[in-house]
Amino acid sequence: MAGADHKARRGRPREFCTQEALATAIRLFWAKGFEGTSVSDLAGAMGISKPSLYAAFGDKEALFAKAFRLYTLEELAFVDEALEKPSARMVAEHLLHSALALHCSQSSACGRMGMAGFALFSAETGHAKTVALTYFASVRDRLRSRFACARAEGDVPAGVDAGGLADVLLCVLQGMAVQAGTGASERDLQRMIDLMLAFWPCGTNAHRASDLAEASHASQH
Repeated sequence: MAGADHKARRGRPREFCTQEALATAIRLFWAKGFEGTSVSDLAGAMGISKPSLYAAFGDKEALFAKAFRLYTLEELAFVDEALEKPSARMVAEHLLHSALALHCSQSSACGRMGMAGFALFSAETGHAKTVALTYFASVRDRLRSRFACARAEGDVPAGVDAGGLADVLLCVLQGMAVQAGTGASERDLQRMIDLMLAFWPCGTNAHRASDLAEASHASQH
């Protein structure tokens, strides 16, 4: 009988939402840092026992990796969307305006972190820093590659350093996150976007990418 009771308890579904628990965990990690966040802190914030936390997510490092992964898939999904845009300028526009929306969102798990989230781990060591920096390094590399292709296609002037252009854009995105975190208004952040785009280098074929985008948009309606 006792064995049957044990199996019934073991077979019960978890009494918490995994995604909500991960969102809570990443907010706590952002607020206190990886090293400053204890398993007890996490279990308390997530409303579960430490044994349940270990059973569901593994140790603290595994939990951070899962929480960070969810964050990038949900909060930073616009990065993948941006890289699919037909022109370099449209890539930049999508990234900048999506970041603005994220910083100004009231429902975002940690909207003000945005693309600068990795900066919070600059003083960290080990697993958390590796996970965060690996993700943001991959974004930087993909952006550099995208702008290199744009330069080869004439969408960006031949004399422009594609890697440097990607790095400048990332610096603006990170700067927006810092400004948002210190109380900058939506209007202030929009001014940063407007200035960045005003100086965007457009190549001789930039208009062709825009025409293709408009034609694609029209065909879908």
